[in-house]
Amino acid sequence: AQTFDAPSKAILRSQIAEHIAETDKPDKREPQAGEEPLPADRYSTENQLVKFNQRVLELAEDEDQPLLERCNFAAIFASNLDEFFMVRVAGLKRRIDTGIAVTAASGLSPRQQLRAISEQAHRLQNEHSHYVTEKLLPALADEHIVLLSWTGSLPPSRNVSRATTASRSSPLLTPLAVDPAHPFPYISGNSLNLAVLVENPNSGKSHFARVKIPGNMPRLVPVDDLTDEESREERFGFITMENLIIAHLESLFPGMIIKEARSFRVTRNEDIDVEEDDAENLLNAMEKELLRRRFGPPIRLEISRDQPFLSQLLADQLGVNPEEVYRLPAPLDFTVLFELQSLDRPDLKNRPFIPTTNRQIAEVESSRAQDIFAAIRERDILLHHPYDSFSTSVQAFLAQAAADPRVLAIKQTLYRTSSNSPIIDALIDAAHAAAGAGAGRDQGALDED
Repeated sequence: AQTFDAPSKAILRSQIAEHIAETDKPDKREPQAGEEPLPADRYSTENQLVKFNQRVLELAEDEDQPLLERCNFAAIFASNLDEFFMVRVAGLKRRIDTGIAVTAASGLSPRQQLRAISEQAHRLQNEHSHYVTEKLLPALADEHIVLLSWTGSLPPSRNVSRATTASRSSPLLTPLAVDPAHPFPYISGNSLNLAVLVENPNSGKSHFARVKIPGNMPRLVPVDDLTDEESREERFGFITMENLIIAHLESLFPGMIIKEARSFRVTRNEDIDVEEDDAENLLNAMEKELLRRRFGPPIRLEISRDQPFLSQLLADQLGVNPEEVYRLPAPLDFTVLFELQSLDRPDLKNRPFIPTTNRQIAEVESSRAQDIFAAIRERDILLHHPYDSFSTSVQAFLAQAAADPRVLAIKQTLYRTSSNSPIIDALIDAAHAAAGAGAGRDQGALDED
């Protein structure tokens, strides 16, 4: 360690102070004549994420895109916005609540950032919801993909056998009433729920009840035989699970009068904050943090349409501020549009893209398989994904490494992989096959960071 005498320390402190003062300036370069000044919020990560998601919404609104691709972008927007609230908005709120109100590089305090992105989020989510309900859903109906409501829209009962069968999901439903003996139930994050107002015909008193929509079933219930007998064009009809349950609420509340039913959804703080200094306690720290995240404070309340009594009751019980309430047209949670991607309508989708195999590692007619190690010893090979096939390049390289007796270990860094990653599954299968074949070495280690 280097030590400094008093004069040197003074000089060092002066230099550090000058450096901080210099780098703390919002702009070192003055705009030239005719130039627009750079936006002050360009350093705000939250603001840039909002702008990125706005571009996703613009793709959903781009009529040059095939219709089901636009629906896919609308679902991506909804998914991105959920994550933005769960992580970014939650992080700002946590800093405000804990008193760590450090001004960001953008020059905004956490409270100012939260106010700014809240205004943008309200605007974008309203634009998104109204565009889907007023533009995308009618466009889907024009293409014979119809999202039905229960009352007055369904064909004769003989044609809705599959939709009626879905009412058998009632064993999965647990209506919870709120009264002096039953407190307001816990609402899990991102779950879809029904807020139901029922009236006792004997006493005339009204009661609030909550019904959780099952999350382990498809939310779009297909309706059978929607195709007109006189038409040759196939029609796809769906009804949302929440509408189906609303239509059968009397069976859940026998003897009660159903006065009102609205879907609602709560977004909670699901940001993870774990100190990784102590590796031995990292697992315990993660378990505690995941448990805390499950019961994180609510940061957004979405409710279908504006029913003053129900929305105020939910806001009061959940402890959300008025600016955290989003009143939107039904249906809520447009990630449900992902379910339309399974429809057999290639005319409404982009043509499937088939990646090619890089010619440097392409298989040739030979008695031996292509040796990727030999190919990369001869020259560097630049791969362009997704244009070059991943399965015939990186995945094949890993499979060959797993089967090579000279390879002692395989280490790789995985970034945010999903739970059903096919690449890792293939690698593990290859490693197991190599070990089973008696490769004459210890099985390679797979480090997942």
